[in-house]
Amino acid sequence: MNEEKAVLEFFSQVENLPLALSVANQMDAMREQMNSRFWQDLKQRIDALPGRPEWQTEIIEDRNAAKLQLGLQCKLRKAQQNSLFTMLEQQYMGGTWRIFLGLMWQNAPAPGQLSLPAVARLKQALHDAGFKSNEHFIAWRWTDFYPRRSDFLMSYAQQPEKLLGEVKSAFCMPDHIELINAANAELSRQTGLS
Repeated sequence: MNEEKAVLEFFSQVENLPLALSVANQMDAMREQMNSRFWQDLKQRIDALPGRPEWQTEIIEDRNAAKLQLGLQCKLRKAQQNSLFTMLEQQYMGGTWRIFLGLMWQNAPAPGQLSLPAVARLKQALHDAGFKSNEHFIAWRWTDFYPRRSDFLMSYAQQPEKLLGEVKSAFCMPDHIELINAANAELSRQTGLS
């Protein structure tokens, strides 16, 4: 009999049910704690990147659960009427938590903003890279990161630098950062003309 089957048989016995429920509750709490620590660690690594003084990283918290962290946003420090910012956020879909990556509008785009040359180039490049879009996101897609699954948590516990590096790379969108900066600069100039 393998170890996993023996554990299941032990916990399925009626006299062991209180212990099984207690362990399950403790494991749920541990997953939440690891999940929040993951977002904090990721924020620290992104904040430490050189050459990003114009960006400010913020943790996204669950509105329905105190202290439960669900993702990151990276917004421009300089206020402007409209801009694009990157975000990673976990969503509960199809019975599991999964992280999506998006480039979101600060405000709904005004007429003509989508057709600005730098914005149009960015949108096309992201479309060509497999991103989808909607009225809130110029681009978004699901990642291969499932933050509450055992394989993700084991990778985070055993090789945190590797996992955090992979997620950081996806979040920073290195293949598109120049286009994002150009689009935000054009949006700033266009707003200044209005």
